[in-house]
Amino acid sequence: MHNFDRETVLQVKDTLDMARESGLMIATAESCTGGLVAAALTSVAGSSMVFERGFVTYSNRAKMELLGVPGELIEEHGAVSEQVARAMAEGALKHSRADLAVSITGIAGPGGGSPDKPVGLVHFACAARDGATMAIHFNYGDPGRAEVRYQAMHTALGLLRQQMAGNYPSAIA
Repeated sequence: MHNFDRETVLQVKDTLDMARESGLMIATAESCTGGLVAAALTSVAGSSMVFERGFVTYSNRAKMELLGVPGELIEEHGAVSEQVARAMAEGALKHSRADLAVSITGIAGPGGGSPDKPVGLVHFACAARDGATMAIHFNYGDPGRAEVRYQAMHTALGLLRQQMAGNYPSAIA
């Protein structure tokens, strides 16, 4: 059982409230966070009203099989890329009944980094069924695996709220 800190719980409640008020369902497509965003979202009672499903697609094969990410995209850009993050979020929408999907793919460390893609680099995307897909990336540096995953979880929750605020202004009125 994972107990989230007060800041995380408040962020989750805000995210769930925005989705509930907008009548939206959420899905997650996670790689380096291994389901941490889904765990945070479902840690709050009543989340089943807005959390539809979560995909943990840690391997490239899982990204292709569960989310429909084209293998060529992974070969050309690497799993940790904006292109794959976008395909993951869009694939989560295609393979769910959700209205919004957030994806996370990155290098949590301690190994696995390169000069082009250092430890701490994480790509995110948020796709809306009736809107555009937003994509961002952050380099959190190398504060340790747990911290990269934790920061990525917070960024993903923030991205969901940004997408809802941008596409559904009444949700924050």
